[in-house]
Amino acid sequence: MIQGVQIDLISAERLDKLTMMEKIHLILDEVMEGNIVVLEKGLAPEEQSKLIEVTMREISPDGFAGIEMETYPVKEAQGGFLGKLFGGRRPETRLTVIGPANQLKTLRKDKDLISAWVSSSR
Repeated sequence: MIQGVQIDLISAERLDKLTMMEKIHLILDEVMEGNIVVLEKGLAPEEQSKLIEVTMREISPDGFAGIEMETYPVKEAQGGFLGKLFGGRRPETRLTVIGPANQLKTLRKDKDLISAWVSSSR
């Protein structure tokens, strides 16, 4: 049997085909199995909020410890203030890393790097 941590890389194309709740269940099911999930395209703010809300209901004292989630900072919309005011592009969500809180710890995060420590113990 192979020992270690499974990392699932999920494409933006696959995520775009799912509803908000399908995305949340896909992510949470994988993380509850002890896997690390990397999303090519990050979640929208309302999807992140819903993921946290659903996660909080799943936490148990002797089982699931919750999630750790890091996303690159959002890119600014094109066109500055006037572009935003008159319906310019919305800011792009970016790569997101999600894993079990007891296995994934963020060591450093800046505009173009997420450095994380992953423990294989569960």
